[in-house]
Amino acid sequence: MKKDFIVQDFNASPHPRGVVLNGITVRLEPLNVEKHSEDLFQSNSLDVEGENWAYLPYGPFDTLKSYQIWLEEAASKQDPTFFSIVRKRDDKAVGLASFLRINQTDGSIEVGHINYSPLLQRTREGTEAMFLMMEWAFENGYRRYEWKCNALNKKSRYAAQRLGFSYEGVFRQMAIIKGRNRNTAWFASIDKEWKSLKACYETYLTDDNFKADGTPKLSLSELTKPLLYRHDDNDFS
Repeated sequence: MKKDFIVQDFNASPHPRGVVLNGITVRLEPLNVEKHSEDLFQSNSLDVEGENWAYLPYGPFDTLKSYQIWLEEAASKQDPTFFSIVRKRDDKAVGLASFLRINQTDGSIEVGHINYSPLLQRTREGTEAMFLMMEWAFENGYRRYEWKCNALNKKSRYAAQRLGFSYEGVFRQMAIIKGRNRNTAWFASIDKEWKSLKACYETYLTDDNFKADGTPKLSLSELTKPLLYRHDDNDFS
């Protein structure tokens, strides 16, 4: 048996319920329907074609009230644990994300239910939000950090690898979502990769990496691509 397979002195990781993640450009705070729902609904309304909801098992929501009903249910759960992504420059909630499949005993946790409004998509703030969640997971003892998406969702698959998640395969016919088959693509990062991934994020997010118009000089995918893991058959022996 490989020495790498022996796990010693592992303690159960904490649950993320109630955590606040404070960054430079964004703050992730527990979803609060009264506080965040109007901002979120207005931000999502900018997606006039409803493309953001195409691969989610819920939505779009035609009215604030219907959205609030769904948010109330989401906020009541411990798994998933939902966070509102609040843009610091105007204190506006512009997206949602969650921790889910929270396995404290084995140290495995997933990021999902990611719904970035057009105000957050392709922004420095959006990347920092994902960095803050990954940072919290690994620095609180989780060994494995997962990303899963519909295998047809090319944008999500690209985003996963840009953010440093390595592709692990596809689970076929895993679910039926909105009357359609869903094959699920799996991605993950593990704890021994975190130090290098953190350095990539810190390089990318620094002020010096951004031009006056807000575009990055060096892309995050350029930084993380060399770290993406590609297995061979010997990995399973």
